[in-house]
Amino acid sequence: MISAPQTNQSQTKRKRRFFPFNAEQTINILSEFGPLVTMFIVNAIYDINTGTWALILTTMLAIAVMFYMFGRPPVFPLIASTVTVVFGALTIITGDPMWVQIKVTIFNAMFALFLFVGLWLDRNFFQYVFGKTFHYTKQGWNTFTRSFAWFFVMTAVLNEVVRLTFHDTQIYNVLGHEMSGVNIWIAFKIAIIMPLSGLYAWLLTRWMQRHHLPVPDEEGATASLAAAAATAQPIADHIKRPGHSSADPQA
Repeated sequence: MISAPQTNQSQTKRKRRFFPFNAEQTINILSEFGPLVTMFIVNAIYDINTGTWALILTTMLAIAVMFYMFGRPPVFPLIASTVTVVFGALTIITGDPMWVQIKVTIFNAMFALFLFVGLWLDRNFFQYVFGKTFHYTKQGWNTFTRSFAWFFVMTAVLNEVVRLTFHDTQIYNVLGHEMSGVNIWIAFKIAIIMPLSGLYAWLLTRWMQRHHLPVPDEEGATASLAAAAATAQPIADHIKRPGHSSADPQA
């Protein structure tokens, strides 16, 4: 008969095949793109300043939700959100959407450089931040970090291509709809970068299973079973000796 814990483990494994993100990762993804969706809608209805205010407020709300859910400030989203608020404020002060747009380029490029330097110094940032949640080999963590660094480089380059190609002062016809350069940039982030990031993280998480290590509880259980087996074997051998009986007090 299959026990309840085994049934729950098999159900969890089936779910992770299609959605390998835990609660914290899911909220992190939503906190990254939720404010952008809000900015896109508000900017389309009102203007860039109102849209930027919506971006700042929803970003701060996302940080508050993550702090409430996990009881601690999330390191990576906190850094990203702080940069978003700073550059969003610059957009409001100057009235120039370039600041909130170029924030993505600057942040992604600098974070990619940070990851590469960390690998060069043998200081893996992702292993330090997520090492208690995910358990991978050193090679796995290095591969994971290096691939994400290159992904940040790619998104920084794509962000600049879209920002420089579509200007906020012009109106463009996109699939029969008139859109400003900022709205095209936001739509690009939502319709292309968001699903691309999710797909990339999903594929990378599944690929990382080959570098998976047993979690500490699993290691402890394995060690306990091994110790029990080592203790039981000599007793079993002793009982099976000819001329000895388990009921014999001298055995």
